[in-house]
Amino acid sequence: MIEIVWEFEIAPGSQQEFEKHYGPEGTWVELFRRDPAFQSTSLLRDREKPARYITIDRWQDLRSYEAFRVQFAKEYQLVDLQMERLTLSEKRLGVFDSVDHAATFRPQSESTSHGR
Repeated sequence: MIEIVWEFEIAPGSQQEFEKHYGPEGTWVELFRRDPAFQSTSLLRDREKPARYITIDRWQDLRSYEAFRVQFAKEYQLVDLQMERLTLSEKRLGVFDSVDHAATFRPQSESTSHGR
Protein backbone atom coordinates (compact mmCIF):
# COMPACT_ATOMS: atom_id res chain seq x y z
CA MET A 1 0.00 0.00 0.00
CA ILE A 2 1.11 3.57 -0.66
CA GLU A 3 0.10 6.75 1.10
CA ILE A 4 0.05 10.09 -0.70
CA VAL A 5 0.45 13.00 1.69
CA TRP A 6 -0.73 16.54 0.92
CA GLU A 7 -0.40 19.72 2.96
CA PHE A 8 -2.93 22.56 2.71
CA GLU A 9 -3.25 26.03 4.13
CA ILE A 10 -6.91 26.90 3.99
CA ALA A 11 -8.50 30.25 3.26
CA PRO A 12 -9.95 32.17 6.23
CA GLY A 13 -13.51 31.13 6.99
CA SER A 14 -13.39 27.93 4.94
CA GLN A 15 -12.71 25.39 7.71
CA GLN A 16 -16.13 23.73 7.74
CA GLU A 17 -16.42 23.50 3.97
CA PHE A 18 -12.83 22.32 3.56
CA GLU A 19 -13.34 19.55 6.11
CA LYS A 20 -16.56 18.51 4.39
CA HIS A 21 -14.93 18.15 0.96
CA TYR A 22 -11.52 16.79 2.03
CA GLY A 23 -12.62 14.49 4.86
CA PRO A 24 -13.03 10.71 4.77
CA GLU A 25 -16.55 10.95 3.30
CA GLY A 26 -16.01 14.09 1.23
CA THR A 27 -16.03 15.05 -2.42
CA TRP A 28 -12.52 13.78 -3.08
CA VAL A 29 -13.28 10.40 -1.55
CA GLU A 30 -16.44 10.13 -3.66
CA LEU A 31 -14.24 10.49 -6.74
CA PHE A 32 -11.50 8.16 -5.46
CA ARG A 33 -14.01 5.42 -4.65
CA ARG A 34 -14.70 5.03 -8.33
CA ASP A 35 -11.48 3.00 -8.39
CA PRO A 36 -11.28 -0.28 -6.43
CA ALA A 37 -7.58 0.35 -5.65
CA PHE A 38 -8.48 3.30 -3.41
CA GLN A 39 -8.35 2.35 0.28
CA SER A 40 -9.10 5.41 2.44
CA THR A 41 -8.38 9.05 3.27
CA SER A 42 -7.43 10.65 6.58
CA LEU A 43 -7.74 14.36 7.26
CA LEU A 44 -5.57 15.92 9.98
CA ARG A 45 -5.73 19.49 11.33
CA ASP A 46 -2.64 21.04 12.91
CA ARG A 47 -3.31 21.91 16.57
CA GLU A 48 -0.76 24.74 16.54
CA LYS A 49 -1.75 26.17 13.15
CA PRO A 50 -5.50 25.54 12.69
CA ALA A 51 -5.43 26.70 9.06
CA ARG A 52 -2.94 23.93 8.20
CA TYR A 53 -4.21 20.48 7.21
CA ILE A 54 -2.69 17.21 6.03
CA THR A 55 -4.50 14.61 3.95
CA ILE A 56 -3.31 11.04 3.61
CA ASP A 57 -4.77 9.10 0.68
CA ARG A 58 -4.17 5.35 0.76
CA TRP A 59 -4.01 3.36 -2.46
CA GLN A 60 -3.27 -0.26 -3.21
CA ASP A 61 -0.13 0.70 -5.14
CA LEU A 62 1.38 3.58 -7.10
CA ARG A 63 0.54 2.07 -10.49
CA SER A 64 -3.16 1.95 -9.58
CA TYR A 65 -3.13 5.57 -8.40
CA GLU A 66 -1.41 6.73 -11.57
CA ALA A 67 -3.88 4.78 -13.72
CA PHE A 68 -6.74 6.40 -11.80
CA ARG A 69 -5.28 9.85 -12.47
CA VAL A 70 -5.22 9.10 -16.21
CA GLN A 71 -8.66 7.48 -16.37
CA PHE A 72 -10.37 10.19 -14.31
CA ALA A 73 -8.23 13.17 -15.36
CA LYS A 74 -11.18 15.37 -16.35
CA GLU A 75 -13.16 14.64 -13.19
CA TYR A 76 -10.05 15.16 -11.03
CA GLN A 77 -9.33 18.51 -12.66
CA LEU A 78 -12.95 19.63 -12.25
CA VAL A 79 -13.01 18.82 -8.52
CA ASP A 80 -9.59 20.44 -8.08
CA LEU A 81 -10.82 23.66 -9.72
CA GLN A 82 -13.99 23.69 -7.60
CA MET A 83 -11.98 23.29 -4.38
CA GLU A 84 -9.27 25.81 -5.28
CA ARG A 85 -11.14 28.67 -3.58
CA LEU A 86 -10.89 26.88 -0.21
CA THR A 87 -7.10 26.90 -0.04
CA LEU A 88 -4.29 29.42 -0.01
CA SER A 89 -1.64 26.79 -0.71
CA GLU A 90 -1.44 23.12 -1.59
CA LYS A 91 1.69 20.98 -1.63
CA ARG A 92 2.20 17.28 -2.23
CA LEU A 93 4.63 16.20 0.47
CA GLY A 94 5.30 12.81 -1.10
CA VAL A 95 4.29 9.26 -1.84
CA PHE A 96 5.12 6.95 1.02
CA ASP A 97 5.27 3.17 1.30
CA SER A 98 3.42 1.76 4.28
CA VAL A 99 5.65 -0.04 6.72
CA ASP A 100 3.95 -2.61 8.91
CA HIS A 101 5.97 -2.52 12.14
CA ALA A 102 3.72 -5.08 13.80
CA ALA A 103 4.84 -7.69 11.29
CA THR A 104 8.55 -6.84 11.57
CA PHE A 105 8.89 -6.02 15.26
CA ARG A 106 8.42 -8.52 18.05
CA PRO A 107 9.35 -7.92 21.68
CA GLN A 108 12.49 -9.83 22.71
CA SER A 109 10.50 -12.23 24.89
CA GLU A 110 8.61 -13.41 21.78
CA SER A 111 11.68 -13.76 19.57
CA THR A 112 12.58 -17.25 18.44
CA SER A 113 15.98 -16.38 16.97
CA HIS A 114 19.17 -16.68 18.99
CA GLY A 115 20.87 -13.46 20.05
CA ARG A 116 18.36 -11.13 18.40
